[in-house]
Amino acid sequence: MTIDEIRQKKRLLGYSNAQLSDYSGVPLGTVNKILSGETKAPRYATLQALSRALDQENGAAPYRLFETSERDMLLRDSLPAYGTSSDGKRGYTIQDLENLPAGVQMELIDGVFYDMAPPMVRHQQIIASLFLQIHTYIKEKKGSCIPFLSPTGVQLDRDEKTLVLPDLFILCDSDKITDDGKYIFGAPDFVAEVISPSTASKDYIKKAAKYEAAGVREYWIIDPIKEHLLVYDFAHDCTPQIQPLTGKRGVELYERDLQIDLDEIMSIIKRGY
Repeated sequence: MTIDEIRQKKRLLGYSNAQLSDYSGVPLGTVNKILSGETKAPRYATLQALSRALDQENGAAPYRLFETSERDMLLRDSLPAYGTSSDGKRGYTIQDLENLPAGVQMELIDGVFYDMAPPMVRHQQIIASLFLQIHTYIKEKKGSCIPFLSPTGVQLDRDEKTLVLPDLFILCDSDKITDDGKYIFGAPDFVAEVISPSTASKDYIKKAAKYEAAGVREYWIIDPIKEHLLVYDFAHDCTPQIQPLTGKRGVELYERDLQIDLDEIMSIIKRGY
């Protein structure tokens, strides 16, 4: 969350500064300075602690920055002040992302870091099933497009302020693979994301807008919680289509000749793996 979003959510929840300090583990003096505007560029990890405290569901144990793992301590010590990159410019850059400690995985969208929590087993099995179906089809058809899995980085906007890690994507222009082989420079043709509670807002709203603006032709959102598939066919119609995870669904990129078995995905959801 930005500072303004934190202020708004705090008002909606009716929290005092003291309560927010207690729930997040951030010292009250620091909370007061951030919310009053006295501190213009608080550390990223501090904002993460405040954001997570405000995102807690009723009855959930509060997230405390300074009573938690070594990972959070590494983040606190290694990141520049929130809102500035290591070279002093506004917003983080891919260079800042690459400078994070080993094992810390983030997405960078418009200069803002988004934490990537380790995926659940169910999440990975859904992506594995989808990848296998797509890969098999392309191989049998001797196609030229290439399916990729996370954490392959995509410089979606062809700049240094955005690097996303789609769960799965299809690239039909191999020239977009950077010379050093590290990233994809530009929009993939097809993207699929599997929703988790921590990424729902980002995947449904922020990423959908980014993918459309960048030129992604088709975007699938698989929601194991609501047990449905949402499809954006950006190449033809921006109106999303929603269907239950039953039967088959054709991929528009291949004029629906590639049929994805949604029953298999649903069986993974029911099993949990």
